[in-house]
Amino acid sequence: MKVLPQFKSFPAAGLALLLVVFLISPPSADAADAPSKPNIIFILADDLGIGNVGCYGADNYKTPNIDALAATGTRYTRGFTAPLCGPSRALIMTGRYAFRTGATNQDRTGLMKPGVEVMMPAVLKSAGYVSSSVGKWGQLPLEPSDFGFDDFLRFRGSGVYWNEGKKGEKYTVNGTQKVLGDKEYMPDVMHAHAVDFITKHREEPFFLYYPLSHVHGEILPTPDSAPNSTDLFADNILYMDKLVGKLLETLDQLKLREKTLIVFLGDNGTGKAQSDRSTIGGRRILGQKGSMQEGGALVPMIVSWPAKVAAGKVSSDLIDSTDFLPTFAELTGSSLPSNTILDGRSFAPQLLGQPGKPREWIFIELGKEWYVRNANWKLNQEGALFDMSVAPFEEKLLAADTKDEAPLAARKVLQDALDQLNPAGGILDDGDGSGRHSSKKKGK
Repeated sequence: MKVLPQFKSFPAAGLALLLVVFLISPPSADAADAPSKPNIIFILADDLGIGNVGCYGADNYKTPNIDALAATGTRYTRGFTAPLCGPSRALIMTGRYAFRTGATNQDRTGLMKPGVEVMMPAVLKSAGYVSSSVGKWGQLPLEPSDFGFDDFLRFRGSGVYWNEGKKGEKYTVNGTQKVLGDKEYMPDVMHAHAVDFITKHREEPFFLYYPLSHVHGEILPTPDSAPNSTDLFADNILYMDKLVGKLLETLDQLKLREKTLIVFLGDNGTGKAQSDRSTIGGRRILGQKGSMQEGGALVPMIVSWPAKVAAGKVSSDLIDSTDFLPTFAELTGSSLPSNTILDGRSFAPQLLGQPGKPREWIFIELGKEWYVRNANWKLNQEGALFDMSVAPFEEKLLAADTKDEAPLAARKVLQDALDQLNPAGGILDDGDGSGRHSSKKKGK
């Protein structure tokens, strides 16, 4: 296996991935009895940015269960992924950058093939894991089972909550198409399926990939919304948080908490319509979903595993969403794909309290744009260098002819990283440049 080396970058440190790991209580006397292979639950929230999560300092939104989860594990402040859902999910599932897989935009993500790209469930299967995907599968191709999932419930599109129209909202369970009932709420249907999977497989190591409906638009009332609610987005965040709490309760009841590694992550930044109110300390995050500014790729990330991961930690390590695949492989003893360049770097040692080798930079790509970023600087495909010392609220463009020593040193390090990656030599985007469309002209 060829694993891309990382480079020494300017003042290393930085972790913005919103790995929100659903973990539980401090290690108990029984922790030593926890199995060496943890169950893994990967919760992926849709269009949830750091300005929507209480423990990140959100001004206008409450997430008590997610906050409690963060208090029992590690909350990351520099966790990054692609700024749109399809490319983001491709990074998470394959551990490979878009210029290698072709997943540069929402349409091209759907062209990946099982014979070419190996996804997370297939890797974990080598260590004896049974797996389920419950929720959103778009814009990934085919069915979850084609890429190694043993069980799945999937709906088409995004933001599915209630039955729409006379034909009904369709979804698929292990190849059988079903129709959402008029009084059924898709997030509740998903939760029930997830709990059933966990219960059936509680005696063997399992992997649950749980890509939520919340909080992608169209923002509709939840079962808990008051008839005259004036903030449906806050209602949806609170209902999502409630489901997280219910899942944790199930793990407690089944005595699985200390045996389970939980990750909670946003798939990209907050949607544009909600970004102005998604403030922290009264300040708006710069950028949002679909943007190459900080608010597009910086996401909430929490990881919790009571038996192994110390509680109450906040990490500024840089995390890039390609890192999950090698991290899970190391923790479970799974075999990584051979003859394939993997871009992820395992952060398992840091999770377990060891020094490890934290990243010195992360790489973000969408459409025809990309950048490499370390703790304090960002360099994009056009050679523009930004001072990120007050991110995520500001990005200061440096003059190209600056003679200051610090930005000159940063430019050299980051350019070396881009030269080694050589994204321009990989699969180039054929879309409108936005990352949303393939083979279409902008504005069409």
